[in-house]
Amino acid sequence: MNSPLDVEKLRSYAIPQTRDDYDPRDVILYALGVGAGLSEDIDETAFLFERQLQALPTMALVLGTPGFWAMDPRSGLDWINILHGEQRLKIHVALDPHGTLIGDTVVTDIADKGPGKPAMLRATKRVTSPGGTLVAEATETWFIRGAGGFGGPRDLPGEALPNVPERAPDYEIALPTTRAQAATYRLSGDRNPLHIDPLTARSTGLDRPILHGLASMGLVGRALIHACGAGDASSLREINLRFTAPVYPGDTIRTHIWRQGDNWHFRADAIERGVRVIDNGVAVIVP
Repeated sequence: MNSPLDVEKLRSYAIPQTRDDYDPRDVILYALGVGAGLSEDIDETAFLFERQLQALPTMALVLGTPGFWAMDPRSGLDWINILHGEQRLKIHVALDPHGTLIGDTVVTDIADKGPGKPAMLRATKRVTSPGGTLVAEATETWFIRGAGGFGGPRDLPGEALPNVPERAPDYEIALPTTRAQAATYRLSGDRNPLHIDPLTARSTGLDRPILHGLASMGLVGRALIHACGAGDASSLREINLRFTAPVYPGDTIRTHIWRQGDNWHFRADAIERGVRVIDNGVAVIVP
């Protein structure tokens, strides 16, 4: 049995503030990391060519982030047992294809599912310009296997993500990944070895490295932009989802999309394996 989460050590850990100066090369590298340009049916030149380049809004997830900070021993976290459960992103100002952004990340909530069961951790990152303008907010929820039993509240506060409608989707869009997808995505900052090293993957019970959850989110973000936002990256203002199973590099991901009022609901499946990889998705899109 793993040791309970050391809450005092985690609470005393200051997640480093991060300043990122980025340019069109970084924007294009990120787009390649989330699969832009791989579909034979969709023109994504706007995400890959410096002329009239559009920055994908989900790039805010990797800007202003100090990498996989849980790997720092000072955090008190057993990083190998962390599972990414949910991710939420709200864009306040559309990303420029170049600029400087500052990220401040804090742990906001911790929950205890009981001895021998998971602990849950929620952290929020605020991404601002050097002048203090709020550009984006990103909130992630992690499950830490076997880290329960420290005596905290059982559940995290806040509303759960909604279920998708019980009817046929309004849109479906399938997008491929490549076997080198995780190797490309990690160059945007997340160097967790789980996504590149077979030995690390096997130590967690996986047969091979998996794609980063946030890379899968970026792929689904592209699907929403094309299906609902006429290919305009700035149309995607908010995207929230739950990760339900790993994506493996080389999977083809089909996103199912429903419009309901002002919101777009979605889920996604790995086609070849018949596995649901993302669920309870909801987005705000303003074409």
